Amino acid sequence: MINWRDGVVRSLGRSWPGALELLIDIAGGPSGVRALAYPELVGSPEVGDRVSVTTTALTRGLGTGGYALVAALPDRLPADPPVGAGHIVKARYTPLQTMVLGVDEQESAHHELLREADDLAGLPVVIADLHSALPAIVAGARLEASRAGLAAPRVAYVMTDGGALPAWFSRTIGALREAGWVAATITVGQAFGGDLEAVTVHTGLLAAALVVEADLVVVAQGPGNLGTGTRWGFSGVSAGEAVNAAAVLGGRPIASLRVSGADARERHLGISHHSMTAYGRVALAPADVAVPVFDGELAPLGARVAEQAALLEAAPAGHRLVRIGTEGLRPALAGTPVRMSTMGRGLDEDPASFLAAGAAGVHAVRVGAER
Repeated sequence: MINWRDGVVRSLGRSWPGALELLIDIAGGPSGVRALAYPELVGSPEVGDRVSVTTTALTRGLGTGGYALVAALPDRLPADPPVGAGHIVKARYTPLQTMVLGVDEQESAHHELLREADDLAGLPVVIADLHSALPAIVAGARLEASRAGLAAPRVAYVMTDGGALPAWFSRTIGALREAGWVAATITVGQAFGGDLEAVTVHTGLLAAALVVEADLVVVAQGPGNLGTGTRWGFSGVSAGEAVNAAAVLGGRPIASLRVSGADARERHLGISHHSMTAYGRVALAPADVAVPVFDGELAPLGARVAEQAALLEAAPAGHRLVRIGTEGLRPALAGTPVRMSTMGRGLDEDPASFLAAGAAGVHAVRVGAER
């Protein structure tokens, strides 16, 4: 069941592309509750508006970013949108299902381009478990391009539906787009709200190559991944499936490892069991596994990572381990347009997480230079 509440908008807060923060007073409940609205879905709230919000995850302390979520402005419903192209429904059969124009559907200007498309022509595709890896991967790619005297790569982000469904929830996407670090976001599966919409990871990858004309693609779920502490019950399993999609289309899959030196859970220390399972068991096609080489105070962790990575080299898919030095990466990570954060830890608290993702970006540019 959903926890429904009525409230009144007290004030408007920050906004970013597709999202607006509010403070609301809950009827018969607490005042000054943070809420989030997606104007494309519910309209634009104003001070004094009555809002219907859902608080189920907030009440349980789960990953909504600490927000009540606005479901409707019951006294001021938005006007019907004009009839236009597009018939793909996402968040299907939920009360907030939304209709979008898919880049790959018949009414799209790109349909003919994608109708028989079947080849990524060796395009580097970096696959990551967590959304927080995205800025680090791009930072690593931009650093390597600069060191090689190359232009910064044109990056497309393919967002899968393992975490947040609306791309608008991510402040990271908006900041990277504004800074020119990401050229376009393509939301696939049930995810929506990207610059382009696609039905599957496969058509999302092809759109990244042919429509966005990207030099590099990053595939990861949106913020708010799901895990149950079991071998198979985590949304990052899709990282292995993305390796298969990139490979079957003739891309160059590059596995970004989820690494931590600060996670209190043994199963996530060094290389997370999420990466070990997704790449070692789910991926059936070979990928380049970007293995970060740590030195200094991170050297003992680096030894653990190298030992774990050897198991991926022996996996049935026949992955190729590529050891990437991390010299110069940390200053590049500190200079990103967004604050680095993963599982509540920043760059200083868990540098290995971001260095590992940055290493995958470094390797992607090297692969791209060989095309």
